[in-house]
Amino acid sequence: MPIYQIALPLPKRQVFDYLCEQADLVPGVRVVVPFGPREMVGVIVNAVTESEHQTKLKAIKRVLDESPVLDEALLAISHWLAHYYQHPIGEVMQTVMPVALRKGESDKPKPTCVLGLSNSDVDELISQVSRAKKQTELVQMLTAGPVALSEVKQQFSMAVINALLEKGIVEKHEVEVSSDVLSWSVPESLDKPRANVQQALAITAITHRLDRFACFLLEGITGSGKTEVYLQSIEEVLRQQRQVLILVPEIGLTPQTVKRFERRFGLAVGVLHSNLTDNERLNVWQRSRSGELAIVIGTRSSIFTPMLKPGMIIVDEEHDGSYKQQDGLKYNARDLAVILAKHYQVPLVLGTATPSLETLNNALTGKYQHLQLLQRAGNAALAKQQLMDITNQSLESGIATGMLERLQAHLEQGSQVMIFVNRRGFAPALLCHHCGFVEQCKRCNKPYTVHKSLHKIQCHHCGAAKAIPPKCNECGHHEMVTHGVGTEQLEALLKKRFAQYSTVRIDSDSVRGKSKLHTLLDEVNRGQHQILIGTQILSKGHHFPNVTLVVILDADGALFSADFRAAEHLAQLITQLAGRAGRAEKPGEMWLQTHQPGHPLLQDLIHNGYGDFARFALQERKLADLPPFCYQGLFRAEALQASDAFQFLSTVAELLTIENVRIMGPLPAIMEKRQGRYRMQLLLSSPSRAQLNRAIANHIVSIENLPAGRKVRWSIDIDPQDFL
Repeated sequence: MPIYQIALPLPKRQVFDYLCEQADLVPGVRVVVPFGPREMVGVIVNAVTESEHQTKLKAIKRVLDESPVLDEALLAISHWLAHYYQHPIGEVMQTVMPVALRKGESDKPKPTCVLGLSNSDVDELISQVSRAKKQTELVQMLTAGPVALSEVKQQFSMAVINALLEKGIVEKHEVEVSSDVLSWSVPESLDKPRANVQQALAITAITHRLDRFACFLLEGITGSGKTEVYLQSIEEVLRQQRQVLILVPEIGLTPQTVKRFERRFGLAVGVLHSNLTDNERLNVWQRSRSGELAIVIGTRSSIFTPMLKPGMIIVDEEHDGSYKQQDGLKYNARDLAVILAKHYQVPLVLGTATPSLETLNNALTGKYQHLQLLQRAGNAALAKQQLMDITNQSLESGIATGMLERLQAHLEQGSQVMIFVNRRGFAPALLCHHCGFVEQCKRCNKPYTVHKSLHKIQCHHCGAAKAIPPKCNECGHHEMVTHGVGTEQLEALLKKRFAQYSTVRIDSDSVRGKSKLHTLLDEVNRGQHQILIGTQILSKGHHFPNVTLVVILDADGALFSADFRAAEHLAQLITQLAGRAGRAEKPGEMWLQTHQPGHPLLQDLIHNGYGDFARFALQERKLADLPPFCYQGLFRAEALQASDAFQFLSTVAELLTIENVRIMGPLPAIMEKRQGRYRMQLLLSSPSRAQLNRAIANHIVSIENLPAGRKVRWSIDIDPQDFL
């Protein structure tokens, strides 16, 4: 019987041999195999003629696929991921597949559930729901014909859909999906704005390389029209009947991006993000694989979407940290996009106003082609950036008195204002006013965050929560006070201070729910709210044409961080936030409140811009021998006893002591304790990526078998992005 090597979703860096009567199975096909007392879904990696366990081999129980679910590109990417990130091949393939396929479901398209109007008299149907705005909008949407339920649910809640179903105004039925590859057509003339000179040069550079691999850094200041460059470049790809994959960093950016692309091309756009069900994600995966979808837009994991006719990959806001996966397979979707584009032989466009130093260095050294957009689209001018020295100033919930007056002035002009504070909740700490005792999470040794509206304190690291204590647990006094400012406290102040204006808070607490963020952003763009308060969710690519003032309350902590990337991230954040102001006809301004107005980083950024700061930061990195001028690998270990983690990493350090690989540690992580476990780190650094990878690969099996490893949880992070 033929022998097949199967990759199973296990933390073991090996494949497993099984027998099967079928001799025609190929790599990428899923099978169900016995593993101990259970059955597991695995993927065929190879066929062999001999096995060292020849007499003990078990047989494959079921073959799930007629053809590979992992095509040639995804198989190649899986092997590259396993090799580069030093991760077990079975877990890699598990990550690459949609969840539904991991569970053994069929890869064949299921019937699509669609919604349609119950009769053709649209006026009569609309009259029945004229008092319900959302229901009317849905009826109008369906006048053009039936729409897939999954697409309707992206814009309307189930309450709206069910109300129309109960009234008999809309009907739900299933439609068989054709297995034929569909084609699309792009109108000869599209309604599009005229590109300015810099945009036209960028579009020409990209479209002249559609037949081969090329990597472009599209560095455009905020509001310079990067999306328009994407759209006009994509137009040429679609005319060649080829597909486009677009990555965006946040779910919140997906709806506005999808609408713009659908309006331009009149084509259905596949959407992939974590708020979709397993079946909805599988449906988009299948439609892209069959060539039905011309455009797929999604967050990090959508990089694994197969394309029948790949034509281009775009990574928007390429600098964003959310492209780096922090759990399990710790891949970077931006870096993986380079490998995938090279495999497909298609162009890759990395777009941002604030390029990461790694990407900028590749552009400056000629590895990537550097395209720049240095002027805002239309008549919009760059927001004026200014520092406010708040030393010795009275602050009201973190805002200086003079800044409240600036808010008032902009609001009276009919504009919207945005206030950024990177802390959700009411306050980051609760302490006793009598003895100074701070309520801390014992599992993480970090202060609880106060959530006053929910009357609880919560640890944002492990999730532990309890009611706000009525008295101090240390001295028994009842005078408990909050310390610091969060979005909730800021919202309470501004609602009271500017009662005549509508205030909205946008953070991960306020946007829970499938379409809550989309709804709030729509309300902001319709002018229903004048004061916007939020965390980093607000900084990422949103277009608010009526915002003329952006205030950043407290970013001084990043100036003194132990993480060498903190300055880069702060500069990106300030520049991105400044870009939310003055994006239309009205001029905009950005104010940064700080106790360190003379800090060189802030002075350079405010007066010379991000480009000058980034080039100076690259010189610092080069002198300090830090990325991108070296390559890093980070071993993380955590244990109930700090000594166990230290002992394990010390042994790893002894194994990896080789030429051209510098070892730092073991050292405690920046956050030494989390969820009751002590955390240690061992950092490897080398001027050669190949040498670093080889050093780890040569010893990884020995490291796995270390006796000290049984007492710890450990992992490897290649090209780590943080050291928390």
